[in-house]
Amino acid sequence: MDNAANKELFEQLVSMKMPFGKYKDVVLCDLPISYLEWFQRKGFPKGKLGILLATMYEIKLNGLSCLLEPLKKK
Repeated sequence: MDNAANKELFEQLVSMKMPFGKYKDVVLCDLPISYLEWFQRKGFPKGKLGILLATMYEIKLNGLSCLLEPLKKK
């Protein structure tokens, strides 16, 4: 992925809302780790949403949520 694609991905993590389920309408970066762990066990959805959720899982798993803070403030 190039830098523009990475930037777009991170911006979507702080703006896109979960389209379905228990946490419908919650911004992806605000999803609880337990929900992301559930997807990790059951399988992430196909497509862009799955990529975003898997990325958010890795960010939270590794304690890197602070990287998204500057984008959340925009």
